[in-house]
Amino acid sequence: MQANVKVVGDTKKSFLTGNEAVTWAALAAGAEMMFGYPITPQNEVMHYWTRLAPKYGRGFLQTEDEISAGFTVCGAVQAGTKAFTATAGPGNVLMQEPFGMAEAMRLPLFAVIQQRGGPSSGTVIYSQQEVALTTYGGNGEGHRIVYSTATHQEIYDYTIKGFNTAWKYRFPTFLLGDGYQAKMREPLEMYDPEERGIEIVPTYPLLGLEGHIGENREPQHLCNIYSLEEELYDVVLRFAEEYEKISPELIEYKENQCDDADIIILSHGVVSRAADDAVKALRAQGIKAGSFRPITLRPFPQAQLREAIAKSGAKKMLIAESAYGQLDRLTKQEIYGETIKIENLFKPGVGIIDYDIINKIKSML
Repeated sequence: MQANVKVVGDTKKSFLTGNEAVTWAALAAGAEMMFGYPITPQNEVMHYWTRLAPKYGRGFLQTEDEISAGFTVCGAVQAGTKAFTATAGPGNVLMQEPFGMAEAMRLPLFAVIQQRGGPSSGTVIYSQQEVALTTYGGNGEGHRIVYSTATHQEIYDYTIKGFNTAWKYRFPTFLLGDGYQAKMREPLEMYDPEERGIEIVPTYPLLGLEGHIGENREPQHLCNIYSLEEELYDVVLRFAEEYEKISPELIEYKENQCDDADIIILSHGVVSRAADDAVKALRAQGIKAGSFRPITLRPFPQAQLREAIAKSGAKKMLIAESAYGQLDRLTKQEIYGETIKIENLFKPGVGIIDYDIINKIKSML
């Protein structure tokens, strides 16, 4: 990587697609290498990266498939390289094996998921149908960190944060976007992280360290398979304890006029924009609506959602998502025991606008 080369100088207003925002943010965060395989709607992350990366001494390798892309990221980060990948849909399915390996070995893997419709190849356009896959995919316990973005500004911000989170906590970290965000253009501010006081977490090699095991350092124990059941049991419990300990530091959410709400709209990602617009319109009509948005789907802001329900005294909640109940299941799992009545607006693979939410709310009331 070329030293002392500023990717973004002074803060500037830009008009970009979401995929362009990912690329610029990754460069600004100091990413050195991208491994990827083409799949819509993330393709332009690769395209923009290959066009821009050489100017800043960064690298790219198109692998033979998505599984290889995931595993090459696993290998690169072990060498101390700030590497990442991006995928969608069936590619996300294929990468679950390397993502699981990253969970098992506690690798600082960062991946961008631009959701598309399923099952299978479904549609290349849009959905929120990769929530279950990204939060609890693979054959582990879902010790992952998942940021769900709603705007291009957040894509830029959380790409930078995602690298930092992955390297600070060493759990696989994901930015969960979608096809709409990937392709559409909107304004955002591009900035140099240092100018905003954001300290970039340094990378470091996990293998090939100096010294000798047993003499002046302990073994790394980068392991993803165990011979004894009891050994795996101890490892998983340790991971769970560490994950639960850091969760309060990681949880992020946004709450909008829930204090006196009669009804709370729960949504994530791009649908939360429609939810906020719906709250504004409903309030103007005398209907006390509020909205709650988990930004981290893993770990989920369950305590904060319970508090929002309690302080408002709301009797109803509407869960709106462009999927058939993936956010709904995740939410009910997290707030089990709450008595608030939950209704749904499920539109798998289809966009949701404020009009849809307003009409559903009125039918509930």
